[in-house]
Amino acid sequence: MSIEWLQIVELGAIFGAGFLAGSINVIVGAGTLVSFPILVFLGLPPLTATIGIVPGSISGVVAYRRELHAHVKTIRSLLPASILGGITGASLLLHFSADVFTAVIPWLIGFGTLLVIAGPSIKKHVGAHTSGGISAGFRQLPFPSRTTFIVSVCGALLLGMYGGYFSAAQGILLIALLGITSTLQMQELNAIKNLTVAAVNLIAASVFIIVSPELISWPTVALIALGSALGAYIGGRYARRLRPSVFRAFVVIVGITTVIVMTIG
Repeated sequence: MSIEWLQIVELGAIFGAGFLAGSINVIVGAGTLVSFPILVFLGLPPLTATIGIVPGSISGVVAYRRELHAHVKTIRSLLPASILGGITGASLLLHFSADVFTAVIPWLIGFGTLLVIAGPSIKKHVGAHTSGGISAGFRQLPFPSRTTFIVSVCGALLLGMYGGYFSAAQGILLIALLGITSTLQMQELNAIKNLTVAAVNLIAASVFIIVSPELISWPTVALIALGSALGAYIGGRYARRLRPSVFRAFVVIVGITTVIVMTIG
């Protein structure tokens, strides 16, 4: 194979990595686990994937704009906590290597996947044991009690820190959390997940650009950005049509696959 064809194949692989990452992220998350290995195999800095998938994250938000518009008050409650967490997590990454946290990640994602599986049963149990003693100001929010609201906000903060520090499968964990603590349906959960993850990814990317610009390959970023934006847009159109049971099954499959890949890797 000639050098020209090798270059074309490499460019196609980079674009394809972005497309797959964008389409997977808009449905469940963990798309970086697709793009990272491809970039490493091609000898490119994996930091470029974190920056390149930001347009895909934004495209996913646009795809779910109707669901987001219906839950503005919920977003106002959770998004600030996620942003604060993202800033904290990205700041921690400047002082500690991501390898410090890597050993715990498969267990954390595995636990989150189990929560997604058991979510409907746990939600019924939570609903049956909440007093509904939430004040009038919170009654328009999709949380059955003050306790579940507080847990959701604290969880958004912690998962924002996780996402800013180590972004893999943040979406799975957020869906698992809100699937238990809120009355949101799967598509609504995914819409809010897309927005919060996009915000955290944007924060992390901004930190990387400021602190480590020498590690960024901008032509690669451009290709991944184009692929991820297109993948998220197409993936979002199909994701919004999935039945809740199919959507939940997809989240579980991606979660299990993520655990296996990270354990082997």
